[in-house]
Amino acid sequence: MADYIPQDKASRHDWLENFQAFLTANAPALGSTAPEAAAIHALWLEYEAAYVDVIPKENAYRAALDTLATKEDALVSQVRSLAAEIQVDSAVTDATRTGAGLPIRKTTRTASAVPTTRPVGEVDTSQRLQHTISFRDEGAVGKAKPEGVRGCEIWAVICAGPASVSDARYLATDTATPYVATFDAADAGKSVHYFLRWVNTRNEAGPWSVTVTATIGG
Repeated sequence: MADYIPQDKASRHDWLENFQAFLTANAPALGSTAPEAAAIHALWLEYEAAYVDVIPKENAYRAALDTLATKEDALVSQVRSLAAEIQVDSAVTDATRTGAGLPIRKTTRTASAVPTTRPVGEVDTSQRLQHTISFRDEGAVGKAKPEGVRGCEIWAVICAGPASVSDARYLATDTATPYVATFDAADAGKSVHYFLRWVNTRNEAGPWSVTVTATIGG
């Protein structure tokens, strides 16, 4: 059951003020006594004095926080600007940067790992003589490529029956989904089998996707 006394400070204050005033004026009707009402009123006066005292202090505290945030933003902005200059200064040693709490930048790149996951391909055949091939990483919800991957290699073969990678020809390495493949009018009605795989920045390839088959619309 919800508390009948309001939780926020201002509403609680107003509720308590009304209650103690009504109790003082109507104690018998509420089944209470004058001494009980007097005791509540005495506590109300102490509470009211504390309530009145805290409001300006709270306002001053909020103002002080705003001032602090403004001063902090100005300081951090200047620190970042100076730190950026320090980071590109060849005369500053890494030991000195560490002492100042600045990060040490790597001078060599970490080699990209060979991809271990497979792309999942989907083909939109709604346009005549055109396939729009979307791809994402297996198990992923979004469209982001795996870390270290440069793009998705797309291979394809046009044939009626089942096909293998050895039958396919290279179409493109697409760095962002989707890829659009176009066809000649003579290919309308034929089946295309697509094979996809990730390649990293050193052109090292990961495992092949499952075959994705679609018909060319005429």
